[in-house]
Amino acid sequence: MELRHLRYFLAVADELHFTRAAKKLGMEQPPLSQQIRALETEIGTPLFHRHARTVTLTDAGQVFLDDARQILAHVQRATDHARRVARGNLGRIGVGMINSAPFHPFVPRVLREYGQQYPEVALSLDENSTPVLAAAVLADQLDIAFVRPLLGEEPGLVTEALFDEEVLVALPQAHRLAAEPALHLAQLRAEAFVLFSRPVGSGLYDDILAACGRAGFSPRIGQEASQVTSIVNLVAAGLGVSLVPASMQQIHSDGVAYRRIIGDAPKARMSLVYRRDDESATVRNMVALARSVALAMGL
Repeated sequence: MELRHLRYFLAVADELHFTRAAKKLGMEQPPLSQQIRALETEIGTPLFHRHARTVTLTDAGQVFLDDARQILAHVQRATDHARRVARGNLGRIGVGMINSAPFHPFVPRVLREYGQQYPEVALSLDENSTPVLAAAVLADQLDIAFVRPLLGEEPGLVTEALFDEEVLVALPQAHRLAAEPALHLAQLRAEAFVLFSRPVGSGLYDDILAACGRAGFSPRIGQEASQVTSIVNLVAAGLGVSLVPASMQQIHSDGVAYRRIIGDAPKARMSLVYRRDDESATVRNMVALARSVALAMGL
């Protein structure tokens, strides 16, 4: 039995007339009658009482009608679900983000617009460091993540740069250099630094050290922290200075002053990572949306 047989049967059952049913189906009446006869033979019982000018359903035909409608409705729902999943309109996506991501308007905007455009996609969030997020994506525990640069290339991942964010000097509010409107990195050569540890801070850590090296000194690391909020709090406590993404100004702390860097300065790059072999539409839609939002925001 094929689905078309059920559709033929429903057309006749709705019209209770073979000629009108055939016209509705866009076919001739004799082939339709033959298909219905074949269906009845397969089932083993008549489905219609045939009269001179019309037909009526037998008791078996009435029962078959209800089941046929449900079967075709289930098939239609399954078809719709498959198409929506294929378009990325239905399903789920696991998204990771670095701890500093929520402070920049870009990531919250991408997530908000994704939810508006794909309301039937269940979105789960995980906040962690770049290495942990990259490993989770690679292990299929997350689908995509917003991260800073990785320490090295990972063959199983695609890393797509989105934008470079300005890096600022974070100083204790009472620091003597806080009186300056902007600073050269060389002015920090005698200071103790508060930074991410290299495994946690990934490529940004190396970029900061390289920029300081170009300024003629190697920074003295006084404290290390695993989260950007902890770095800002340690700076506020007077334990050192730091170089942080400009979006960290959103952390309003009375004990911290943020100053721009004059001349050569590191950049905090925001990137997306996702599995190289991932062909899911949900991930494809997230990547496309991230690109369009970055363009719309002029990043």
